[in-house]
Amino acid sequence: MKKLLTGLTLALATAVGANALAADRSILHKVLDDGKVRVGTTGDFNPMSFKDPATKEYRGHQIDAAKQLAKDMGVELEFVATDWKTLINGVVAGKYDIVMTGTSMTVSRAKAAGYTIPWGRTGYLPLTRKELAGKFKTWEDLNNPDVTVGYNLGTSFADFVKLRLPKASVKEVESPARDWQELLAGRVDVTISSILEAGKLSSTHDKLVIPFQETANSLPLSFIAPQNDHVWLGFLNNWMRMKHEAGFFKQLNAKWGIQGQD
Repeated sequence: MKKLLTGLTLALATAVGANALAADRSILHKVLDDGKVRVGTTGDFNPMSFKDPATKEYRGHQIDAAKQLAKDMGVELEFVATDWKTLINGVVAGKYDIVMTGTSMTVSRAKAAGYTIPWGRTGYLPLTRKELAGKFKTWEDLNNPDVTVGYNLGTSFADFVKLRLPKASVKEVESPARDWQELLAGRVDVTISSILEAGKLSSTHDKLVIPFQETANSLPLSFIAPQNDHVWLGFLNNWMRMKHEAGFFKQLNAKWGIQGQD
């Protein structure tokens, strides 16, 4: 009986140890073993991540970065569709291994998810319709209850509007709809856009303009990964350092017309 109990104890200890190792297994090892990296992306942020109307395939700065990551790792690439409201929940729940869609670093996101070292920086600019452009000369002109500001839930713009424009009326927009679509439709007066997207939107849509050029809220741009997997984050940071040194991000920024980043 004693030998039987000893054997059972050893078997149980082995099983517990195996389960603990499995639980502690890094995403890095899983990606290498499975031969596939899963990248969460929104597909609604030109020039970062967007769908080509002709092919329905993802294109953009972040898509090229994801392809390079998979190539360097020697694995296949799987894009997982997500949206801004559920972006963080998806990475925490393990629906994808990394977020590559043009995310800026914010304190609220950092409470739940991990960030890689930055690949660049961004700032905010307002967008409005041509007929309203003369009303807005400064950021303070937007901080008015007679001005309705739209933003997408889950974006860093939501926090910015609440802190910087507390007097403004607001309209929260849920994905897959976008705040600038509400602007085009006349349901809001202003949206807050990143310098990455503002120029693209104003050049694509004749009705949309940037009323003034004073940028606000300079933020680093980074990729998002689970905060408790230090092996995976460590690998990603090492990969990014090598890519920075090789000039990869400088070339990528130039390709997609992103100025002032390296």
